[in-house]
Amino acid sequence: MRFLVSLLCFVFSATLHAQTPPAPSLAANAWLLVDHQTGQALAAHKQDERIEPASLTKLMTAYLAFSALKAGTIKLEQEVPVSDKAWRMTGSRMFVEPLKPVTVEQLLHGVIIQSGNDACVALAELIAGTEEAFAHMMNEEARRLGMKNSHFTNSSGLPDENLYTTAADLSLLASALVRDFPEFYPLYSIKEYTYNGITQPNRNRLLWLDPGVDGMKTGHTKAAGYCLVSTALRGPRRLISIVLGAESEGVRAQESLKLLNYGFQFFDTVRLYEGGKDVSRFRVWKGTENEVQVGFLQDFVMSLPKGQSDKIEAVLSSHQPVLAPIQKGQEVGTLKLSLEGREIGEYPVVALADVPQAGFFGRLWDALMLWIKSL
Repeated sequence: MRFLVSLLCFVFSATLHAQTPPAPSLAANAWLLVDHQTGQALAAHKQDERIEPASLTKLMTAYLAFSALKAGTIKLEQEVPVSDKAWRMTGSRMFVEPLKPVTVEQLLHGVIIQSGNDACVALAELIAGTEEAFAHMMNEEARRLGMKNSHFTNSSGLPDENLYTTAADLSLLASALVRDFPEFYPLYSIKEYTYNGITQPNRNRLLWLDPGVDGMKTGHTKAAGYCLVSTALRGPRRLISIVLGAESEGVRAQESLKLLNYGFQFFDTVRLYEGGKDVSRFRVWKGTENEVQVGFLQDFVMSLPKGQSDKIEAVLSSHQPVLAPIQKGQEVGTLKLSLEGREIGEYPVVALADVPQAGFFGRLWDALMLWIKSL
């Protein structure tokens, strides 16, 4: 379960690399390797540099289609009329036809497996009425997901000077697809799909090269180069790799696999604290109880260099004074973690139970004790 640790992922990455072999240097313009469960970056290069996403744009198109399916505004078996605009789309296509209605389920296969620009437009028009309105929805969703350096202008990824994203933003989107739509995510592992008598293979070569890889999406234009967002599950661990601007299909697959292997080889995902179990107890003033259990509501997990989890040092401190009333989940202190003398980060610790305010005389007595303590 992801925790606040993700907010410090790129800073933390520098600390991690002091304890592990250096991350590989890839034959690409930018790259990023992220632990899906923790959100931590295990390797990064130009992860915040804006790039043209090409067909990686279709990750957001699929995300919105999955959202619409989950909300019940569209249905898998629903037939979709094909507009002239969708039919005339250039580039990679599913080969839909105006006089041949296609279902939402078929269009999703066309978007995800065949990378069909025509399928993207057909879905966009179904969901939002026009592709322009759909692009507005894409940008709204990007903001909600925290994709601060992304802007969408179309559903397919065809080149546009105002269409851009970053490796860091793509990692947020890829992780959200896995997390939010487990019922639809298996579509990304399908190796080929046939529509209108035409069979097209999935362009993600890693589906054939690594049995742990189960997605996600390729992209290519002349300006963007060859790009690949991939994810692999080995045992309980899932890593997400973003490789942007490689020189060929083979290189983007090879470099993505290199990045994934590095993460699985040299890091472990470790649960440091169990959600709901107290790490310590803090003194409470002016409350019906004198102490409160503190810890984390969810499992606190981190990606750490292999074999290093027993070397983590923790320093717990409270926000003095801790005054009632206290609500469960309220931040009451901080936990500072370090690894072999190098600071990892500082994380909020919360109350694990409510502590109501004491009566008048109880509050008065504790106020007196606090005053004496301050002398």
